[in-house]
Amino acid sequence: MQRAKNIGYDDDDLYDDDDYYEEEEAEPMSADDKEQMRISTISAREALGSAGSDISDAQIQEALWHYYYDVGKSVSYLKNKFAAPAPKEAQPKKEKATSRFDQAATAAVEKAPVPAGKHSDDQYSYSHSIYPAASSFPLPPVTIPSTPQDFFADVPWGNVPADRLGVITIDEPHFKGGLLGGSSKLAALAAKRRKEREDAQAASNASSHTDAAVAMLDKLTMKGNGDSPSTTEADRPSRIAKYTARKRSPSPKPEAPAEEVEAEPEAPKPAIEVEFPAQRASASMFASTLCGPSRPPQPAAVIEEFPVPYSYYKEYQNTKPFDGPSPDDIVRAAQANKGTGTGRRITPKKKPAAAKNGDKLAESVEKLAVDEPKVKSKNLNVIDELQKSGMKRMANFVVVGHVDHGKSTLMGRLLYDLKVIDQRSIDKLRKEAETIGKSSFALAWVMDETSEERSRGVTVDIATNYFETDKSRFTILDAPGHKDFIPNMISGSSQADFPVLVIDSSTNSFEAGLKGQTKEHILIARSMGMQHIIVAVNKMDTASWSKTRFDEIKKKMTAFLTEASFAEKRITFIPLAGLTGENVVTKISNPAADWYTGETLLEALERIELPARQLEKPLRLSVADVFRGDMRSPLSISGRIDAGTLQVGDVILALPANQTATIKSIEVQDAPVDWAVAGQIPTLHLTDIDPVHLRQGDIVCAPKAPVKLVRAFTSKLLAFEHVLPMPVEVFRSTLNSPGGIRTLSAKLNKFTGEITKKKPRIVKPGEVARVVIQLEQELPIEEGMRVVVRERGRTVGAGLMENVA
Repeated sequence: MQRAKNIGYDDDDLYDDDDYYEEEEAEPMSADDKEQMRISTISAREALGSAGSDISDAQIQEALWHYYYDVGKSVSYLKNKFAAPAPKEAQPKKEKATSRFDQAATAAVEKAPVPAGKHSDDQYSYSHSIYPAASSFPLPPVTIPSTPQDFFADVPWGNVPADRLGVITIDEPHFKGGLLGGSSKLAALAAKRRKEREDAQAASNASSHTDAAVAMLDKLTMKGNGDSPSTTEADRPSRIAKYTARKRSPSPKPEAPAEEVEAEPEAPKPAIEVEFPAQRASASMFASTLCGPSRPPQPAAVIEEFPVPYSYYKEYQNTKPFDGPSPDDIVRAAQANKGTGTGRRITPKKKPAAAKNGDKLAESVEKLAVDEPKVKSKNLNVIDELQKSGMKRMANFVVVGHVDHGKSTLMGRLLYDLKVIDQRSIDKLRKEAETIGKSSFALAWVMDETSEERSRGVTVDIATNYFETDKSRFTILDAPGHKDFIPNMISGSSQADFPVLVIDSSTNSFEAGLKGQTKEHILIARSMGMQHIIVAVNKMDTASWSKTRFDEIKKKMTAFLTEASFAEKRITFIPLAGLTGENVVTKISNPAADWYTGETLLEALERIELPARQLEKPLRLSVADVFRGDMRSPLSISGRIDAGTLQVGDVILALPANQTATIKSIEVQDAPVDWAVAGQIPTLHLTDIDPVHLRQGDIVCAPKAPVKLVRAFTSKLLAFEHVLPMPVEVFRSTLNSPGGIRTLSAKLNKFTGEITKKKPRIVKPGEVARVVIQLEQELPIEEGMRVVVRERGRTVGAGLMENVA
């Protein structure tokens, strides 16, 4: 083998493991191996016997070496590979049973010898000398095998004689006579006699048909010419009897002898014809069309005018449809009256009094109608009405925090201590909770009213409730704490003025919540523009009202909240026990909590500062829920008024459907009112709009100042996670839409807003950037609205819309 030298290989290209083996030289056989090989060779040769005469010793030793001196396996291998296979014994061929077809062919050959064929090919030529008569030999006659080609031996493929040509006759299609719907008894009698005549005529031709059938069978039997001398008149009767016996008759008569085939049938008796009087009706047009003779097509006459069928009626001829205004004129007049109220009303002319009582009744029914009265606006100055009403301060707060930190239980306790929920209702809830082994959930069920929330033990959707003090009227928005329901938490936060953060002070619970939804809830609340926050350190009774534990939680939460842009002076910490009600409405009575001398939760709620209401701006209401009320209010919506005012009778515009509706009535905290202002969460009962045009997340605004629908906009975004161009989900109040961050325009200073870097590749957590967000569908968004950006179940940022991109 020629080898190349001095070739540089990389170390990575060479095999350096145990999978590579070099070929080694074979070791010589030892004396023991040679002796065993010699003995095994002799044994194998004896085992092979005569079959091993063609097998060399080298081949035997090679097989022994391969099978480790196993003589049996070696012999089997050598026999299979080198020994010639033994010839198989010839088995006697089984004779095939003669079929009936072969027996029939043999009988035909014995009766008439096969003549020489007319074809030039040798395989169709036969000679009588080759097959002599059977009587000249003592052996039985030889049966000539019949093949499919023998059947066509006497068929000429050209110049077919005229007597062998067939004629195909096609009967013209005709229709049976008679009228549709059946015939009379006389017609049935005539048909029966006509059938008897046909049967008699068919019987007279039976003998001729039998002779023709016999002739055809003779032609199939004979192999030679039809004029062969073997076909004699003496054989004709026997053939007729034979084929007649084989013929199957549809109605055999057992008493008739076989010889009656040749007998001529009796002449049929002449049928008696009865003449009937001509009393038949003429055929209808439909029957004549189906059964009548065909007529040559005639050119159709050209019709230039097509009169309307109903124009022949007398009622139509007496009407005057063009006396009154057209339907379009009526619609235009109605629209003009609705828009301005000064349009001229067009009324149709009165019809003359009907002469008949039926017409008077029909006219009276037409006049019956149930018209819904139009809602009239009182045209109130809502801002003046608000100042004159002396209404209490109205505040909305959302309860946030990690799951199972006691948010619903704390709110249930607050409502119970304020006598909003009576003792009887609490006892009923406690009894229901004990039946499923959750007695401690009785207070939580005040807020969690659905069966799903009670069975799972967690809040799923936003729960709303109300309570009132001497100074304020509050709306509670209990948000879910589970991470799977963050969109519902965003919806609740968008309707609140400030959050109440509930923290479990138990060992390890606070730390677990800070790593869970506590952090994300705080960031979302701050991104919604909330500046004040109340931190309720719950379950202090399980920590034995330890001041050290409270101070530890307060220190960690203050650092995190200030990092999330909450001012330290706007953060309030309150220790309490939601299950027992200590420091919720009343002061703490436990001596272990003497170190706390601050306010209760209720006092902190009344003292908190609320944001300014935007009463002078155009109406903006975010739809949080769409539902059907009773018969008087078939369609209702609820949501927070972000800006502006509204009153009963106002026409509002729903976006993005771009449909108008009329406010039929208003409710605030389940009480009917005539108007509502910014900051309230009213329920509006609407009319003049289809429910399909309203959904959760829509914007209700004034028709004269609508919100623009945008698909791309620029936003100043605060990053909670690493942000880069990527697909995201955009939340605006209660509406969310898929989209994506298209461009990172610049990084901004968190406090001054100045540009620090243009077109960054990535935005780190805690940084502020100007980004361009692209939506998959148009949404009603305007400058100053707040958005939350989430990606794969994580909140990655939040910010304000600056302008349309």
